[in-house]
Amino acid sequence: MTTLAGGSDTLTRDALTVLQPGFAGTTAPDWLLRRLGEGLASVGLFGRNVASPEQLAALTAQLRAEREDVLVAVDEEGGDVTRLEVRTGSSFPGNHALGAVDDVALTREVARELGRRLAACGVNFDWAPVADVNSDPANPVIGVRSFGADPDLAARHTAAYVTGLQSAGVAACTKHFPGHGDTAVDSHLAMPRIDVPAEVLDSRDLVPFRAAVAAGTRAVMSAHILVPALDPDRPATLSRRILTELLRGELGYDGLIVTDGMEMRAVAAAYGIERGSVLAVAAGADAICVGGGLDDDGTVRRLRDALVSAVRSGELPEERLADAAERVRRLARWTAQAAPGGDGAAAPDANGSAAGASPDDIGLVAARRALTVTRSGPYEPPASAPYVAAFTPVANIAVGDETPWGVAAELPRLLPGTVTGSFTGADAGPVALTAAGGRRIVAVVRDEHRHPWMTAALDALLAARPDTIVVEMGIPEAPPRGALHIATHGAARVCGRAAAEIVAGVRRP
Repeated sequence: MTTLAGGSDTLTRDALTVLQPGFAGTTAPDWLLRRLGEGLASVGLFGRNVASPEQLAALTAQLRAEREDVLVAVDEEGGDVTRLEVRTGSSFPGNHALGAVDDVALTREVARELGRRLAACGVNFDWAPVADVNSDPANPVIGVRSFGADPDLAARHTAAYVTGLQSAGVAACTKHFPGHGDTAVDSHLAMPRIDVPAEVLDSRDLVPFRAAVAAGTRAVMSAHILVPALDPDRPATLSRRILTELLRGELGYDGLIVTDGMEMRAVAAAYGIERGSVLAVAAGADAICVGGGLDDDGTVRRLRDALVSAVRSGELPEERLADAAERVRRLARWTAQAAPGGDGAAAPDANGSAAGASPDDIGLVAARRALTVTRSGPYEPPASAPYVAAFTPVANIAVGDETPWGVAAELPRLLPGTVTGSFTGADAGPVALTAAGGRRIVAVVRDEHRHPWMTAALDALLAARPDTIVVEMGIPEAPPRGALHIATHGAARVCGRAAAEIVAGVRRP
């Protein structure tokens, strides 16, 4: 085993145990397998690591051949944020669509089916669900990842999601504590700040997290946000007041606390990943998530050495690091016991679903139910293949720009010959009109209320072509307009399919 000069094997193993690193490629590199043998207990997977369910199952088997109880984590929220289906779009609608339906039994079943598919691929830890109350409609990073703006709605669906996911033997990781919904800044890029009184946080943002704790969530992820009412000096991830005194003490939470990605600029720019990791563990975090961008052995080595050095210097109590490592191991024991076939969890069949459960199309059923359709009058579907004008905003970093969205993949199956163009910027409307020619236009937008250029583009289309069909695949904050307006409450593949069925007249609006 590799150790620091003068360091103990136990200390070095504990430092490795609390790390959740990522890596490049669709097979495990030698350095990662070596670190698993030295004490690393968790691995984080991203879209770059997933090519197919079969490949993912082979990858997780490769990891478990080195360490049987390894935690394999993935950021699989369904909806807009998917890693299992990063190249096609998700088979499950996201939180906002489920919140729009507001059927907790449906949310629980969607989460259970998603958990079954993860478990069938060997994934036992999901960085989901998002419990943030989306109280700021202009939020650039949460949006449709939230169940909604109502704390009680978000709470009951967060609890249902946790229950459903964990019934499939996959540990839920409720995020982003103490609530990322009232932010106008993306913490991937800078430090968000929430300036509201503690009473507002208590009655709004903390409500879903209390529900998650009551539902038995096995993990909670911290947010890289500054909340002066709770701690004026340090962001939540680095705050003992927020992680230890509030989450553990006041909310009574005893599971694993995981950081959001430590290379995100909200923390990395001010503290650096090494210093930030030491402060996070000292504050009460048990696992350090890293690897969305930094995915090499050097990063693991730097963080391991920073934690060991902090213990040896007295900055980080050895008991705190040992406690964090034991919480990681405790979660690993739970996943082993709760795996498919154990502790009452349903074993997936060859199709990834349990005998007697809802059909595999539960995601499409949910997406159809989530649609909000508004007509200006009697609706006539396109008589011939339409033109899809997709007004494309800059991709949310959490979502990524590699995942397709919209109706372009679904509408041509129903209306062969459909053509799609992607447009952005001040002249998007006139350019789209020219490109469409004489075809009926289907305008697809995403969070129109956040993008003035998008509103201007729709103004231009509707002034010239009042029969334009509008599909909003983000938060439907702007007033509905067009001959037919469809709000999908998310941009998952199944949301696009549900909308396409209405556009084509396959299903009645």
